[in-house]
Amino acid sequence: MEEFIEYILQYGNLNKQQIDLITSKAKELQLNKDDYFAEAGKVLKHVGFIIDGILRICYYNNKGEEITKIFIEEKHLLYNLSNVPSTEYIQAATNCKLLVFSNQDWREISNTIIDWENIIQKIAHKSLVQKLERVSPLISQDATTRYLEFMEKYPTLVNRIPLIYIASYLGITQQSLSRIRKKIR
Repeated sequence: MEEFIEYILQYGNLNKQQIDLITSKAKELQLNKDDYFAEAGKVLKHVGFIIDGILRICYYNNKGEEITKIFIEEKHLLYNLSNVPSTEYIQAATNCKLLVFSNQDWREISNTIIDWENIIQKIAHKSLVQKLERVSPLISQDATTRYLEFMEKYPTLVNRIPLIYIASYLGITQQSLSRIRKKIR
């Protein structure tokens, strides 16, 4: 819980009663590797904060191939309060520990803490900027350059998640990724 409060306090101020309210609503959730936090076609019923582990957002293309869109590591917030079914899966790439809030509890926090929406807006903006920085360059680069940039942007992920997920994220086969890794060692 401390990690979440420290994270939130980077974006705004909270008093003890507000922190107590947030703490009273949070529950810890363990996900094993390959478990889903959210599934395509279903409405996300919780807001999650990653304490430990790595999640990935993935989908299936029109050929039925699984495509990894992005990785989400510790100290990131996952939410979709629009009550619209997700088009993607959020899956544990490693064993994960999360703090979760029901959407109803999250709305109660939002309605009670005056500056909460402003804090969440700041978090969402920072998250979007990070996502764009990680995804945009991948489109126009060759596979080796994409892998080298992946290692630069996600230095802690390379040895923590299966190569098949990294290959999917980079848009290459696992065999191609293995060849690239051998070449750059």
